Amino acid sequence: MRSKDLKMPETDWVLLAMALFEATGFLLLAFFRGFDIVPMILAVSMPLLLAAQALLLRRAYPHMDGYILLIANFLCGVGLIALYRLDPDRALKQLLFYGLGVLVMLAMTFLVARGTLLRRLRLPVMLLSLGALLLTLLIGEENGGAKNWIDLKIISVQPSEFVKVALVLCLALDLSEKRTVRQLLPVGLFAAGCVLLIVLQKDLGAVLICFLTCLTVYYVATSNWLLALFGLACAAAGSAVLYRLFDHVRTRVAIWQNPWDSPQGSGYQIIQSLIAIASGGLTGLGLGLGSPDVVPVAESDFIFSAICEEFGIVVGLVLLLLYVILFARGLLLAMRARSSFHALLSVGAVTSLALQTFMIVGGVIKMVPLTGVTLPFVSYGGSSMLSSMLMLGILQGVSIAVGQQDESEWRLARAREEAQEF
Repeated sequence: MRSKDLKMPETDWVLLAMALFEATGFLLLAFFRGFDIVPMILAVSMPLLLAAQALLLRRAYPHMDGYILLIANFLCGVGLIALYRLDPDRALKQLLFYGLGVLVMLAMTFLVARGTLLRRLRLPVMLLSLGALLLTLLIGEENGGAKNWIDLKIISVQPSEFVKVALVLCLALDLSEKRTVRQLLPVGLFAAGCVLLIVLQKDLGAVLICFLTCLTVYYVATSNWLLALFGLACAAAGSAVLYRLFDHVRTRVAIWQNPWDSPQGSGYQIIQSLIAIASGGLTGLGLGLGSPDVVPVAESDFIFSAICEEFGIVVGLVLLLLYVILFARGLLLAMRARSSFHALLSVGAVTSLALQTFMIVGGVIKMVPLTGVTLPFVSYGGSSMLSSMLMLGILQGVSIAVGQQDESEWRLARAREEAQEF
Protein backbone atom coordinates (compact mmCIF):
# COMPACT_ATOMS: atom_id res chain seq x y z
CA MET A 1 0.00 0.00 0.00
CA ARG A 2 1.52 3.35 -1.01
CA SER A 3 1.13 6.53 1.04
CA LYS A 4 -1.13 8.20 -1.47
CA ASP A 5 -3.43 5.17 -1.41
CA LEU A 6 -4.26 5.97 2.20
CA LYS A 7 -6.13 9.10 1.16
CA MET A 8 -9.87 9.03 0.73
CA PRO A 9 -11.26 9.07 -2.82
CA GLU A 10 -11.51 12.47 -4.47
CA THR A 11 -14.48 14.47 -3.20
CA ASP A 12 -14.19 17.47 -5.54
CA TRP A 13 -17.38 16.70 -7.47
CA VAL A 14 -19.31 16.24 -4.23
CA LEU A 15 -17.88 19.53 -2.97
CA LEU A 16 -18.98 21.32 -6.16
CA ALA A 17 -22.56 19.99 -5.94
CA MET A 18 -22.86 20.96 -2.27
CA ALA A 19 -21.39 24.42 -2.87
CA LEU A 20 -23.84 25.06 -5.73
CA PHE A 21 -26.77 23.99 -3.55
CA GLU A 22 -25.76 26.35 -0.75
CA ALA A 23 -25.08 29.25 -3.12
CA THR A 24 -28.45 28.80 -4.86
CA GLY A 25 -30.31 28.62 -1.56
CA PHE A 26 -28.83 31.84 -0.21
CA LEU A 27 -29.29 33.63 -3.56
CA LEU A 28 -33.00 32.80 -3.48
CA LEU A 29 -33.22 34.14 0.07
CA ALA A 30 -31.53 37.37 -1.03
CA PHE A 31 -34.66 38.22 -3.05
CA PHE A 32 -37.19 36.58 -0.71
CA ARG A 33 -38.34 39.82 0.96
CA GLY A 34 -37.18 42.45 -1.50
CA PHE A 35 -33.38 42.57 -1.63
CA ASP A 36 -31.29 41.46 1.35
CA ILE A 37 -27.53 41.86 1.14
CA VAL A 38 -26.77 39.37 3.96
CA PRO A 39 -27.88 36.22 2.07
CA MET A 40 -25.99 37.53 -0.96
CA ILE A 41 -22.82 37.63 1.14
CA LEU A 42 -23.56 34.19 2.54
CA ALA A 43 -24.14 32.87 -1.00
CA VAL A 44 -20.45 33.58 -1.64
CA SER A 45 -18.91 33.05 1.79
CA MET A 46 -20.57 29.77 2.80
CA PRO A 47 -19.52 27.79 -0.32
CA LEU A 48 -16.03 29.29 0.04
CA LEU A 49 -15.92 28.24 3.69
CA LEU A 50 -17.07 24.75 2.72
CA ALA A 51 -14.37 24.54 0.04
CA ALA A 52 -11.70 26.00 2.31
CA GLN A 53 -12.35 23.43 5.02
CA ALA A 54 -12.45 20.57 2.56
CA LEU A 55 -9.32 21.57 0.64
CA LEU A 56 -7.13 23.24 3.26
CA LEU A 57 -7.81 20.78 6.06
CA ARG A 58 -7.41 17.88 3.67
CA ARG A 59 -4.00 19.29 2.69
CA ALA A 60 -2.95 20.00 6.29
CA TYR A 61 -4.29 16.68 7.59
CA PRO A 62 -4.27 14.23 4.65
CA HIS A 63 -5.67 11.45 6.82
CA MET A 64 -8.87 13.32 7.66
CA ASP A 65 -12.03 11.67 6.33
CA GLY A 66 -13.03 13.98 3.50
CA TYR A 67 -16.58 12.70 3.18
CA ILE A 68 -17.39 13.03 6.88
CA LEU A 69 -16.04 16.59 6.85
CA LEU A 70 -18.00 17.54 3.75
CA ILE A 71 -21.26 16.00 4.91
CA ALA A 72 -21.19 17.61 8.35
CA ASN A 73 -20.41 21.06 6.98
CA PHE A 74 -23.00 20.74 4.23
CA LEU A 75 -25.64 19.84 6.82
CA CYS A 76 -24.64 22.98 8.72
CA GLY A 77 -25.11 25.00 5.53
CA VAL A 78 -28.55 23.53 4.87
CA GLY A 79 -29.51 24.33 8.44
CA LEU A 80 -28.41 27.95 8.00
CA ILE A 81 -30.49 28.26 4.82
CA ALA A 82 -33.58 26.90 6.57
CA LEU A 83 -32.96 29.09 9.62
CA TYR A 84 -32.49 32.27 7.59
CA ARG A 85 -35.78 31.52 5.87
CA LEU A 86 -37.48 31.21 9.28
CA ASP A 87 -35.64 33.80 11.38
CA PRO A 88 -32.67 35.80 10.01
CA ASP A 89 -31.51 36.90 13.47
CA ARG A 90 -31.30 33.35 14.74
CA ALA A 91 -29.55 32.27 11.55
CA LEU A 92 -26.80 34.86 12.12
CA LYS A 93 -26.39 33.68 15.72
CA GLN A 94 -26.17 30.13 14.43
CA LEU A 95 -23.50 31.25 11.97
CA LEU A 96 -21.39 32.46 14.90
CA PHE A 97 -21.84 29.14 16.68
CA TYR A 98 -20.92 27.35 13.47
CA GLY A 99 -17.66 29.31 13.26
CA LEU A 100 -16.92 28.55 16.91
CA GLY A 101 -17.87 24.93 16.24
CA VAL A 102 -15.19 24.66 13.55
CA LEU A 103 -12.60 25.79 16.09
CA VAL A 104 -13.69 23.32 18.79
CA MET A 105 -13.82 20.59 16.15
CA LEU A 106 -10.18 21.26 15.28
CA ALA A 107 -9.23 21.32 18.96
CA MET A 108 -10.96 17.98 19.59
CA THR A 109 -9.35 16.52 16.46
CA PHE A 110 -5.93 17.44 17.82
CA LEU A 111 -6.68 16.01 21.28
CA VAL A 112 -7.97 12.70 19.94
CA ALA A 113 -5.16 12.31 17.40
CA ARG A 114 -2.58 12.83 20.18
CA GLY A 115 -4.51 10.93 22.86
CA THR A 116 -2.18 11.42 25.85
CA LEU A 117 -3.61 14.81 26.90
CA LEU A 118 -7.13 13.39 27.03
CA ARG A 119 -6.09 10.95 29.76
CA ARG A 120 -4.95 13.85 31.93
CA LEU A 121 -8.23 15.67 31.38
CA ARG A 122 -10.44 12.70 32.27
CA LEU A 123 -11.03 13.53 35.96
CA PRO A 124 -11.58 17.29 35.40
CA VAL A 125 -14.06 16.46 32.62
CA MET A 126 -15.98 14.10 34.91
CA LEU A 127 -16.17 16.61 37.76
CA LEU A 128 -17.10 19.50 35.46
CA SER A 129 -19.85 17.45 33.80
CA LEU A 130 -21.43 16.38 37.08
CA GLY A 131 -21.12 19.91 38.46
CA ALA A 132 -22.80 21.43 35.40
CA LEU A 133 -25.69 18.98 35.56
CA LEU A 134 -26.15 19.60 39.29
CA LEU A 135 -26.07 23.35 38.75
CA THR A 136 -28.70 23.00 36.00
CA LEU A 137 -30.91 21.08 38.40
CA LEU A 138 -30.57 23.82 41.00
CA ILE A 139 -30.86 27.03 38.97
CA GLY A 140 -31.81 25.86 35.48
CA GLU A 141 -34.83 27.02 33.50
CA GLU A 142 -37.64 24.73 32.43
CA ASN A 143 -38.40 24.31 28.75
CA GLY A 144 -40.98 21.87 27.37
CA GLY A 145 -41.34 20.15 30.74
CA ALA A 146 -37.58 19.60 31.17
CA LYS A 147 -35.31 21.68 33.39
CA ASN A 148 -32.23 21.51 31.21
CA TRP A 149 -31.10 25.08 30.46
CA ILE A 150 -28.86 27.55 32.30
CA ASP A 151 -29.46 31.20 31.45
CA LEU A 152 -26.15 33.10 31.41
CA LYS A 153 -27.90 36.35 30.36
CA ILE A 154 -25.85 36.66 27.17
CA ILE A 155 -26.55 33.09 26.05
CA SER A 156 -28.35 30.01 27.34
CA VAL A 157 -26.43 26.76 27.72
CA GLN A 158 -27.70 23.18 27.74
CA PRO A 159 -25.06 21.23 29.72
CA SER A 160 -26.49 17.82 28.80
CA GLU A 161 -25.33 18.38 25.21
CA PHE A 162 -21.70 18.53 26.34
CA VAL A 163 -22.14 15.70 28.83
CA LYS A 164 -22.85 13.41 25.86
CA VAL A 165 -19.36 14.19 24.55
CA ALA A 166 -17.82 13.74 28.00
CA LEU A 167 -19.43 10.32 28.37
CA VAL A 168 -18.02 9.14 25.03
CA LEU A 169 -14.51 10.32 25.94
CA CYS A 170 -14.46 8.94 29.49
CA LEU A 171 -16.01 5.59 28.60
CA ALA A 172 -13.58 5.06 25.73
CA LEU A 173 -10.61 5.94 27.95
CA ASP A 174 -11.54 3.61 30.81
CA LEU A 175 -13.01 0.70 28.87
CA SER A 176 -9.98 0.56 26.58
CA GLU A 177 -7.55 0.23 29.51
CA LYS A 178 -9.39 -1.35 32.45
CA ARG A 179 -11.37 -4.52 32.86
CA THR A 180 -12.08 -5.34 36.52
CA VAL A 181 -15.20 -4.07 38.27
CA ARG A 182 -13.12 -2.12 40.74
CA GLN A 183 -11.16 -0.40 37.99
CA LEU A 184 -14.33 0.51 36.11
CA LEU A 185 -16.16 1.75 39.20
CA PRO A 186 -15.25 5.47 38.78
CA VAL A 187 -16.44 5.72 35.18
CA GLY A 188 -19.50 3.58 36.03
CA LEU A 189 -20.44 5.95 38.85
CA PHE A 190 -19.83 8.91 36.56
CA ALA A 191 -22.13 7.52 33.87
CA ALA A 192 -24.81 6.57 36.43
CA GLY A 193 -24.57 10.00 38.06
CA CYS A 194 -24.98 11.78 34.71
CA VAL A 195 -28.01 9.68 33.76
CA LEU A 196 -29.60 10.18 37.19
CA LEU A 197 -29.14 13.95 37.15
CA ILE A 198 -30.60 14.17 33.62
CA VAL A 199 -33.55 12.05 34.76
CA LEU A 200 -34.15 14.51 37.59
CA GLN A 201 -34.09 17.29 34.97
CA LYS A 202 -36.92 15.40 33.22
CA ASP A 203 -35.04 15.48 29.92
CA LEU A 204 -36.15 12.13 28.48
CA GLY A 205 -34.42 12.58 25.12
CA ALA A 206 -31.00 13.23 26.64
CA VAL A 207 -31.50 10.35 29.10
CA LEU A 208 -32.15 7.87 26.29
CA ILE A 209 -29.20 9.08 24.23
CA CYS A 210 -26.76 8.99 27.15
CA PHE A 211 -27.92 5.64 28.52
CA LEU A 212 -28.02 3.84 25.17
CA THR A 213 -24.67 5.32 24.14
CA CYS A 214 -23.09 4.06 27.38
CA LEU A 215 -24.66 0.65 26.90
CA THR A 216 -23.47 0.39 23.28
CA VAL A 217 -19.90 1.41 24.08
CA TYR A 218 -19.80 -1.03 27.01
CA TYR A 219 -21.09 -3.91 24.88
CA VAL A 220 -18.59 -3.21 22.08
CA ALA A 221 -15.77 -3.10 24.64
CA THR A 222 -16.72 -6.26 26.56
CA SER A 223 -19.08 -8.32 24.33
CA ASN A 224 -21.10 -8.97 27.48
CA TRP A 225 -24.49 -9.53 25.88
CA LEU A 226 -26.14 -10.60 29.14
CA LEU A 227 -25.40 -7.26 30.76
CA ALA A 228 -26.43 -5.49 27.54
CA LEU A 229 -29.80 -7.24 27.60
CA PHE A 230 -30.15 -6.37 31.28
CA GLY A 231 -29.41 -2.74 30.41
CA LEU A 232 -32.08 -2.73 27.72
CA ALA A 233 -34.55 -4.20 30.20
CA CYS A 234 -33.62 -1.45 32.68
CA ALA A 235 -34.15 1.14 29.94
CA ALA A 236 -37.62 -0.24 29.19
CA ALA A 237 -38.51 -0.34 32.89
CA GLY A 238 -37.11 3.15 33.42
CA SER A 239 -39.14 4.51 30.52
CA ALA A 240 -42.29 3.04 32.05
CA VAL A 241 -41.45 4.66 35.41
CA LEU A 242 -40.80 8.03 33.77
CA TYR A 243 -44.10 7.69 31.94
CA ARG A 244 -45.86 7.31 35.28
CA LEU A 245 -43.95 10.08 37.04
CA PHE A 246 -43.84 12.93 34.51
CA ASP A 247 -46.92 14.56 32.99
CA HIS A 248 -45.12 15.88 29.90
CA VAL A 249 -43.92 12.35 29.05
CA ARG A 250 -47.48 11.02 29.19
CA THR A 251 -48.62 13.94 27.06
CA ARG A 252 -46.03 13.22 24.39
CA VAL A 253 -46.93 9.55 24.28
CA ALA A 254 -50.63 10.45 23.93
CA ILE A 255 -49.79 12.86 21.10
CA TRP A 256 -47.79 10.13 19.38
CA GLN A 257 -50.69 7.70 19.65
CA ASN A 258 -53.32 10.10 18.33
CA PRO A 259 -52.54 13.81 17.92
CA TRP A 260 -55.99 14.41 16.39
CA ASP A 261 -57.55 14.03 19.83
CA SER A 262 -56.39 17.61 20.47
CA PRO A 263 -55.80 19.23 17.06
CA GLN A 264 -55.76 22.78 18.47
CA GLY A 265 -54.01 21.87 21.71
CA SER A 266 -51.23 19.42 22.49
CA GLY A 267 -51.50 17.72 19.10
CA TYR A 268 -51.24 20.93 17.09
CA GLN A 269 -47.45 20.81 16.66
CA ILE A 270 -47.14 17.29 15.29
CA ILE A 271 -50.24 17.70 13.10
CA GLN A 272 -48.80 20.82 11.50
CA SER A 273 -45.50 19.01 11.01
CA LEU A 274 -47.20 16.17 9.13
CA ILE A 275 -49.23 18.64 7.05
CA ALA A 276 -46.07 20.57 6.17
CA ILE A 277 -44.25 17.45 4.99
CA ALA A 278 -47.27 16.26 3.00
CA SER A 279 -47.86 19.66 1.39
CA GLY A 280 -44.26 19.78 0.20
CA GLY A 281 -44.63 16.52 -1.70
CA LEU A 282 -41.64 15.02 -3.45
CA THR A 283 -40.14 18.20 -4.87
CA GLY A 284 -41.28 20.82 -2.34
CA LEU A 285 -43.17 24.09 -2.63
CA GLY A 286 -40.01 26.09 -3.24
CA LEU A 287 -37.79 28.07 -0.89
CA GLY A 288 -39.86 30.90 0.56
CA LEU A 289 -43.16 29.63 -0.86
CA GLY A 290 -44.29 27.44 2.04
CA SER A 291 -45.46 28.24 5.56
CA PRO A 292 -42.91 26.46 7.77
CA ASP A 293 -43.31 29.05 10.52
CA VAL A 294 -46.81 27.69 11.19
CA VAL A 295 -45.16 24.74 12.95
CA PRO A 296 -44.18 25.77 16.50
CA VAL A 297 -40.44 25.57 17.23
CA ALA A 298 -39.75 24.97 13.54
CA GLU A 299 -36.21 26.35 13.89
CA SER A 300 -35.07 23.59 16.24
CA ASP A 301 -37.26 20.55 16.99
CA PHE A 302 -39.16 20.63 13.68
CA ILE A 303 -36.60 21.97 11.24
CA PHE A 304 -36.72 18.69 9.27
CA SER A 305 -40.42 19.22 8.48
CA ALA A 306 -39.67 22.82 7.45
CA ILE A 307 -36.98 21.59 5.04
CA CYS A 308 -39.28 18.91 3.61
CA GLU A 309 -42.08 21.42 3.02
CA GLU A 310 -40.05 23.80 0.86
CA PHE A 311 -37.31 21.53 -0.51
CA GLY A 312 -39.37 18.37 -0.81
CA ILE A 313 -39.32 14.86 0.58
CA VAL A 314 -36.59 13.95 -1.93
CA VAL A 315 -34.20 16.46 -0.35
CA GLY A 316 -35.26 15.22 3.09
CA LEU A 317 -34.36 11.67 2.07
CA VAL A 318 -31.04 12.88 0.65
CA LEU A 319 -30.24 14.50 4.00
CA LEU A 320 -31.05 11.24 5.78
CA LEU A 321 -28.84 9.38 3.30
CA LEU A 322 -26.00 11.77 4.10
CA TYR A 323 -26.45 11.03 7.79
CA VAL A 324 -26.32 7.31 7.05
CA ILE A 325 -23.10 7.75 5.05
CA LEU A 326 -21.58 9.78 7.87
CA PHE A 327 -22.48 7.12 10.45
CA ALA A 328 -21.30 4.28 8.20
CA ARG A 329 -17.92 5.93 7.65
CA GLY A 330 -17.62 6.49 11.39
CA LEU A 331 -18.19 2.77 12.00
CA LEU A 332 -15.64 1.92 9.30
CA LEU A 333 -13.14 4.03 11.21
CA ALA A 334 -13.87 1.95 14.31
CA MET A 335 -13.28 -1.25 12.34
CA ARG A 336 -9.96 0.05 10.96
CA ALA A 337 -8.69 1.35 14.31
CA ARG A 338 -5.64 -0.41 15.73
CA SER A 339 -6.42 0.56 19.33
CA SER A 340 -9.58 -0.15 21.29
CA PHE A 341 -9.51 3.46 22.53
CA HIS A 342 -9.98 4.89 19.03
CA ALA A 343 -12.50 2.20 18.10
CA LEU A 344 -14.65 2.94 21.17
CA LEU A 345 -14.40 6.68 20.57
CA SER A 346 -15.71 6.28 17.03
CA VAL A 347 -18.49 3.91 18.10
CA GLY A 348 -19.57 6.26 20.89
CA ALA A 349 -19.65 9.36 18.70
CA VAL A 350 -21.58 7.60 15.92
CA THR A 351 -24.06 6.03 18.37
CA SER A 352 -24.82 9.35 20.05
CA LEU A 353 -25.33 11.23 16.77
CA ALA A 354 -27.33 8.37 15.21
CA LEU A 355 -29.67 8.05 18.18
CA GLN A 356 -30.26 11.78 18.23
CA THR A 357 -30.99 11.87 14.50
CA PHE A 358 -33.37 8.92 14.66
CA MET A 359 -35.22 10.29 17.68
CA ILE A 360 -35.90 13.74 16.24
CA VAL A 361 -36.68 12.66 12.66
CA GLY A 362 -38.82 9.80 13.97
CA GLY A 363 -40.59 12.27 16.25
CA VAL A 364 -41.49 14.82 13.57
CA ILE A 365 -42.92 12.11 11.28
CA LYS A 366 -44.76 10.41 14.19
CA MET A 367 -42.73 7.22 14.05
CA VAL A 368 -41.72 7.53 17.72
CA PRO A 369 -42.84 9.85 20.54
CA LEU A 370 -41.32 13.31 20.27
CA THR A 371 -38.46 13.84 22.72
CA GLY A 372 -37.45 17.41 21.93
CA VAL A 373 -33.84 16.76 20.89
CA THR A 374 -32.23 18.66 18.00
CA LEU A 375 -31.22 17.48 14.55
CA PRO A 376 -27.37 17.35 14.62
CA PHE A 377 -25.62 20.10 12.61
CA VAL A 378 -28.96 21.44 11.30
CA SER A 379 -31.23 22.62 14.13
CA TYR A 380 -30.87 26.00 15.80
CA GLY A 381 -28.98 25.98 19.08
CA GLY A 382 -25.45 26.85 20.13
CA SER A 383 -25.08 23.96 22.57
CA SER A 384 -26.31 21.49 19.98
CA MET A 385 -24.00 22.86 17.29
CA LEU A 386 -20.92 22.81 19.50
CA SER A 387 -21.72 19.31 20.77
CA SER A 388 -22.18 18.00 17.22
CA MET A 389 -18.93 19.60 16.07
CA LEU A 390 -17.09 18.09 19.04
CA MET A 391 -18.39 14.67 17.95
CA LEU A 392 -17.17 15.46 14.44
CA GLY A 393 -13.77 16.31 15.92
CA ILE A 394 -13.69 12.92 17.65
CA LEU A 395 -14.32 11.14 14.34
CA GLN A 396 -11.69 13.19 12.53
CA GLY A 397 -9.15 12.61 15.29
CA VAL A 398 -9.73 8.87 15.00
CA SER A 399 -9.40 9.11 11.21
CA ILE A 400 -6.03 10.87 11.54
CA ALA A 401 -4.77 8.35 14.10
CA VAL A 402 -5.87 5.43 11.93
CA GLY A 403 -4.32 6.96 8.82
CA GLN A 404 -1.03 7.62 10.58
CA GLN A 405 -0.93 4.03 11.86
CA ASP A 406 -1.62 2.69 8.37
CA GLU A 407 1.09 4.86 6.87
CA SER A 408 3.59 3.85 9.55
CA GLU A 409 2.90 0.19 8.85
CA TRP A 410 3.28 0.78 5.12
CA ARG A 411 6.61 2.55 5.61
CA LEU A 412 7.84 -0.25 7.88
CA ALA A 413 6.77 -2.91 5.39
CA ARG A 414 8.44 -0.95 2.58
CA ALA A 415 11.67 -0.65 4.54
CA ARG A 416 11.68 -4.41 5.16
CA GLU A 417 11.14 -5.11 1.46
CA GLU A 418 14.03 -2.81 0.53
CA ALA A 419 16.27 -4.45 3.15
CA GLN A 420 15.46 -7.89 1.75
CA GLU A 421 16.30 -6.74 -1.78
CA PHE A 422 19.79 -5.90 -0.63
